[in-house]
Amino acid sequence: MIKYLEVEPWRVVEKGFNSHRQRSSESIFSIGNGRFGQRANFEEHYSGDTLSGSYVAGVYYPDKTRVGWWKNGYPEYFAKVLNSINWIGIRLRLNGEEVDLHQLTVNHFIRVLDMHKGTLERSFSATLNNGVVIHVNALRYCNIDDDETGFLNYTFRVESENPVEVELESVLDGNVRNEDANWDEQFWSPFAGAADHQESLIHAVTKKTNFHVAAATRSTVRFVHSEEALKTTASRLSDDNFTASQVWNFDLHPGIDVQLIKYVGLVSSLNYEPEGEEGVGSAAIRAAERAEKRGPEGLLADHAAAWMRIWETADILIEGDDEAQQGIRFNIFHLNQTYTGRDDRLNIGPKGFTGEKYGGSTYWDTEAYCIPFYLNTHDPRIARQLLVYRYNQLDKAIENAQKLGFTGGAALYPMVTMNGEECHNEWEITFEEIHRNGAIAYAIYNYVNHTGDEAYLAEYGFDVLLAIARFWAQRVNWSATRGEWVMLGVTGPNEYENNVNNNWYTNYIARWCLSYTIEVASFLQAVYPAEFEAKSAELTFDLQETEKWQDVIDKMALPQINEPPVFLQQDGFLDKTMLTVDDLDEEDRPINQKWSWDRILRSVFIKQADVLQGIYFFEDHFSEDTIAANFDFYEPKTVHESSLSPCVHAVLAARLNRMEKAYELYLRTARLDLDDYNHEAYQGLHITSMAGTWMAVVEGFGGLRVRSGTLHLNPKLPPRWKSYTFRVRFRGRELSVKTDQQGTTVHLLSGDPIEAMVHGVAQTFAD
Repeated sequence: MIKYLEVEPWRVVEKGFNSHRQRSSESIFSIGNGRFGQRANFEEHYSGDTLSGSYVAGVYYPDKTRVGWWKNGYPEYFAKVLNSINWIGIRLRLNGEEVDLHQLTVNHFIRVLDMHKGTLERSFSATLNNGVVIHVNALRYCNIDDDETGFLNYTFRVESENPVEVELESVLDGNVRNEDANWDEQFWSPFAGAADHQESLIHAVTKKTNFHVAAATRSTVRFVHSEEALKTTASRLSDDNFTASQVWNFDLHPGIDVQLIKYVGLVSSLNYEPEGEEGVGSAAIRAAERAEKRGPEGLLADHAAAWMRIWETADILIEGDDEAQQGIRFNIFHLNQTYTGRDDRLNIGPKGFTGEKYGGSTYWDTEAYCIPFYLNTHDPRIARQLLVYRYNQLDKAIENAQKLGFTGGAALYPMVTMNGEECHNEWEITFEEIHRNGAIAYAIYNYVNHTGDEAYLAEYGFDVLLAIARFWAQRVNWSATRGEWVMLGVTGPNEYENNVNNNWYTNYIARWCLSYTIEVASFLQAVYPAEFEAKSAELTFDLQETEKWQDVIDKMALPQINEPPVFLQQDGFLDKTMLTVDDLDEEDRPINQKWSWDRILRSVFIKQADVLQGIYFFEDHFSEDTIAANFDFYEPKTVHESSLSPCVHAVLAARLNRMEKAYELYLRTARLDLDDYNHEAYQGLHITSMAGTWMAVVEGFGGLRVRSGTLHLNPKLPPRWKSYTFRVRFRGRELSVKTDQQGTTVHLLSGDPIEAMVHGVAQTFAD
């Protein structure tokens, strides 16, 4: 753990400047609006260690795969969300010396992420080597109300015996690169540029994927107590037409505040033509002009009001524990600024707009962790379109399976993707971590169970389920020795085990997928006969196909020991030395940074929930004694070195009434990035696992479940908390649930009366 941030309910505050923490802070204080986002880089030039990052959702590049040994079926590229045009840039020179906090004496520094309003603010004072003292306040945000616009207000004053010569430059920079590229390659090419005394424009195009991105600014500089703007001294375009800037030169008397306001338009060819009057360049200029017309006060008011609407339904209020309160809001904030649901072509990258690791691609995290969050806190259309995203990529998933030798419409969804093609460059994940198919199927079940939208199955869901079922039916093989269907050469959720046989979680979810697909087919045949007949003809499906499926369901290998049963993570798991995390020396942790991969693979230590992931999904399939036996066997062996791990364990611990353990694991997942548990915040935040923080509160402590279309609540009060309150959207209703030391109260805020189960007792709620 690395604790250096102030604990406040609505803000994240860093006091004092430490260059060694700069990269981590750039991640933690990142901002975005679902359409674009950026790390918390300094506006002015910084020559210290930094990862300058500004990203546009859906814009990617096929970085060449870099591996030692090529295998048939291997993905040809590793997709990367591109580091895009840097629109916050400022160059500030005082008496000829550049303001650069890495080179100056920093006297005071504070950085504030206001999660309630969605703003990033930074104030500092520093002494230059020439003796001039500068005081700066910078406020910026990515407008979540008008998500093609951004705003920056950069205000400064100086202390000096004499007037100071100032050169102030507002910069758009297209000369950017991805730090994590596999090859030293410039992904962007300049397309066009323009600059005059009022606006700057950069228009860039990716070299291979032909995405166009344009950023335009409308910038003004004035003395704070003067209505008259200073005149631009020069407008500059670099020789390669890839940076554009405006320059102001003036003498500044001590004590006078200077304000640079930068209105930004940032758009891509996802939404506009590449060129012309309706092209990205013109659209970016229009967006900047739109922001300027609203002005600083109006623009911020609209942005803050949009955040207020989000918080009305998404907030979780915790009384008596500020660390827990700040943690949950931090996670909810980053989820909502990463994905707003306005565009069904977009998904949720594991790092969002906060860093480059994992390439910004889509993983199974969306279906397993993010869907529950969006189902309960947003309009159900948003969760629906996350599922439609996968439906739209079904043809690519079938192609991916064909490359591996599967036939007949079987689909293997990619582990990592931008457009449906597999683009991950680690064989043990690309070929073996096939349980992602199961998470996608489970998300369909979860969505329909929560919303009652059974029509989704007829329109989209059955197509996906059938293709996944066909994959599982071919992926198993019959073991005459065991008299069972087995699944060989897989990697389960615990990536500290590769190329194993009969991973329990993978086998169990595959068996469930086959059973659920049969159930859906029977349902559609009875309730949507015309649609089912049309689908069957289109997909060449006959119910006779399910005869083998039923045999696999009945005879799938699911090894276990003891009574109540402990499900073995995979064949041979008991051959390992049965250590626990308590047997590890602290200096050996995290083991993924201290041990060789060979040592990790031979150890018993578990990266994240694996068997327990299956028990979390299918809790109602098992008795409480079985859940307890497996939790007690596996949790002590789990090092939680995946961000996806603590939240699942927290939900199960609360289910078992292990409230101290549940609280410990909740705090770990809620403050994973704020306190940098795994010493990797510098790489970016764990956006998708942040939804697990919500799960830990609402499904864990709140005991929320949906069983056969009925809402169940079984709230428990964690230690140290006086109360907690959350909201739930369920089948056209919105409910508020508050738990304190006196018990639980539920209020229906909107929608028709509803009957729900609270602590096992049926209650009817009406507004």
